[in-house]
Amino acid sequence: MALETLNQWKCFGGTQSVYAHDSKATGTRMEFAVFEPAKSSDAPRPVLYWLSGLTCTWENFVTKAGAQRYAAAHNMVIVCPDTSPRGDTVPDAADEYDFGKGAGFYVNATQQPWSKNYHMYDYVVDELPTVIEPHLSNPVSARGISGHSMGGHGALTLALRNPDRYSSVSAFSPIVAPSQVPWGEKALGRYLGDDRATWAAHDACALIAQKGWSGDILVDQGDADNFLENQLKPQLLIDACRHANVPLELRLQPGYDHSYYFVASFIGDHIAWHAKRLSA
Repeated sequence: MALETLNQWKCFGGTQSVYAHDSKATGTRMEFAVFEPAKSSDAPRPVLYWLSGLTCTWENFVTKAGAQRYAAAHNMVIVCPDTSPRGDTVPDAADEYDFGKGAGFYVNATQQPWSKNYHMYDYVVDELPTVIEPHLSNPVSARGISGHSMGGHGALTLALRNPDRYSSVSAFSPIVAPSQVPWGEKALGRYLGDDRATWAAHDACALIAQKGWSGDILVDQGDADNFLENQLKPQLLIDACRHANVPLELRLQPGYDHSYYFVASFIGDHIAWHAKRLSA
């Protein structure tokens, strides 16, 4: 599949790139970003997929998180997809920041008009790895996944549904139970329809209860997050993991909010955490 290089910058000895391609999953042109550390050998190395949150593109993480320094130190590739399909013909809810473009919720929509393009689950899990991994400088040794807010929801649900693909998972301020909060009820209801039974496949707490997880999970959450009580509800994840005997380290960070200042403060911990598990 043809890749167009949109931009490249040298960064911490490696290369930060932005690519575009025509996606079969979404039926649109998609952009994504990749950080590759400097090549020191032909040995395989791990890839961390990062999923961003509401209103974001690949650019938010790449320019604000400061992750490249840590990825270079751990010889880890980072791949950052967009959060939804884009383009003038893609349906949107232009006056709603939490639905439509920039808010794909990492599901395959089944409801019109969204079902034509909003297949972000298939795009991230199946298509994107086949597009980028053959073009990387080194073979892939293992994959991890992480994300923020809606992207934290995506990271958790994609990993829990695909343990053969992702060997580690972490999240920042994730929407842990979208079936039980306004953001998730709106998105899942409109993308998937009114049958709540279909929502469970995209709800981290429900998936943990159904499937468990063979590894451990790391979550960071700011206790000054404006969305903490109404949209995020981390206690639900704590309870689900405890009941399923899934090891969870959920760190409630004093004074931190929902912003990328929070992500940047702890992204080094997460990359080191993934590096340890992906090299095991």
